[in-house]
Amino acid sequence: MPPTSSSDTLIRKLQTISDIREADIAVLKTIPIQEKDFSASHDLVREGDRPVYSFVVLDGLVGSTKYTGDGKRQITSFFVAGDIPDLHGLHLSVMDCNFSTLTPARMGFMRHDVLRNLCYQHPRIATAFWRSTLIDAAIYREWVTNVGRREAYTRMAHILCELIFRLKSVGRIQDHVADIPITQAALGDALGLSTVHVNRTLQELRREGLIATTGSRVHAIDWPGLTHAGDFDTTYLHQGNPAA
Repeated sequence: MPPTSSSDTLIRKLQTISDIREADIAVLKTIPIQEKDFSASHDLVREGDRPVYSFVVLDGLVGSTKYTGDGKRQITSFFVAGDIPDLHGLHLSVMDCNFSTLTPARMGFMRHDVLRNLCYQHPRIATAFWRSTLIDAAIYREWVTNVGRREAYTRMAHILCELIFRLKSVGRIQDHVADIPITQAALGDALGLSTVHVNRTLQELRREGLIATTGSRVHAIDWPGLTHAGDFDTTYLHQGNPAA
């Protein structure tokens, strides 16, 4: 079952990547979190903003995005339940990218002054947040490699492996079946591919017997085969959850 509160969602994610203790969990539960629902394609943070809040993803998927001068979009990372995409905003006064919902989503907003005080007073929590940000950076590096050096077939397999693994590690899916209601256009913007190429590549993965799809539901029916096809090694995700 998914977590029943916003703090539970955040705590479960931090537990997958860091050694937080019962005392830390009790403190995390005291963070005031303002929840809000958003439709797909909503800009939560825009490049140039000076936010006083950071947000945790409670449900749905968020993307970090950059735009070229002529308006072309590059999605540079996906964020799932428990992630705090803009945590670096605690220390950077101006945001240098957009964070937008890719699906209908629910967010929990936390004031920066509350988070800073928490980090000053509780070093283990500060370490957990720092580790989360470092893992985000590791994901960026992997995505640069994926888009820059892998063929389309491998890119697609890799991104599906990553999403399934990350969703499973925070308890949002069972086995290797995930609801991923991302448009093919968004997948193309994440992978540097046209929508036509995205569709063709998904068809190829289905023909190879690696995945089955029904609407937005993706089933990795041959998980070892899909990870091999995607050149997928979980090291860069730095997860400590053995269930994944």
